[in-house]
This record gives sequence, C-alpha cells and structure tokens, in this order.
Amino acid sequence: MSTQNLSQYGDLPDASGMKAGVVVSEWNSEITFAMRDAAIETLREHGVEEKDISVIHVPGSFELTAGAQMIAHYTPLLDAVICIGCVIRGETPHFDYICQGVTVGLTQVSIKFGIPVIFGALTTNNLQQALDRAGGKHGNKGVEAAVTAIKMAALKRDFQKKYIW
Repeated sequence: MSTQNLSQYGDLPDASGMKAGVVVSEWNSEITFAMRDAAIETLREHGVEEKDISVIHVPGSFELTAGAQMIAHYTPLLDAVICIGCVIRGETPHFDYICQGVTVGLTQVSIKFGIPVIFGALTTNNLQQALDRAGGKHGNKGVEAAVTAIKMAALKRDFQKKYIW
C-alpha cells in the first residue's frame, strides 16, 4: 500500500499551450469527480487554459478505453489524455477483468494515436483506500495524473523540437 502523498511533486515544465483531454468514469463518482476536479485544477495551475481542457464522462472504468479513443480521434491536437476511474475489489473476479482490460486498452490507445494516455484509475481493495487517494490522507491521484500528463506532453514536445525540423 502506498504511503506517499500523491499530491506532492517537484518542478514541472510549463504547460502553457497544452491541450488535454480528460475522460472520467461516472461509476464511483464520489471518487472520480474529486479526482477529475483535482486534475483540472492542477492543469490550470501550470498554464493550461480552460478552453484547452476537454472533459467527457463515460459510464464506468471499462469504458475509459473507448472514451480515450473517441476524445483522441475527435479532439484535434491533444497533447495528452488523462483517464480517471475507480475500480474497487469485490467478491468476484470482475475486478481483475476490468483492471486488465483498461490497462491494456489505454496502452493501445496511446500507441495508436501517438499521445500520452495517462492511467489515472484507482484499483483499490475497498472504498476507504479509494477515498484516501481521492483527496484523503494519500493526496489525490487526479493531481498525479495531471502531473504525469504535463511531463509526458513536455517530453513529446522536446522530441519534436529536436527531431522535426
């Protein structure tokens, strides 16, 4: 179990001009909407303008993959897509299937579109662990997802500047 505060990070590259897509699961909305709000706030704090943040909602975490593909396809010039969800372990193997499907699916979307697709989905054993990571004692995973998006978008820009004339 993580004991790190997810909301603590060092210096970040300037995110001015960055365009971000945010895909949010409505399932476990108490958790995911808190993470969404933290991700958006973090993007804005580091220079991303409100008009450059596109947010869509999908029914559950399994649909994050389709949502990520749609937003990457239909929203021009995105620098990164942040996917926010929450899967809480239950009594059946459903948890394992959902988590594996989302992990593999988001990786495939990232490769297909050539943009960072950030895995901001909590996979916890219980509700308290999720609450602890959505603004509780471990910070907010939405902040971490936004920080990762900013860093990966900056990395891509650096490569483009260096290798594309």
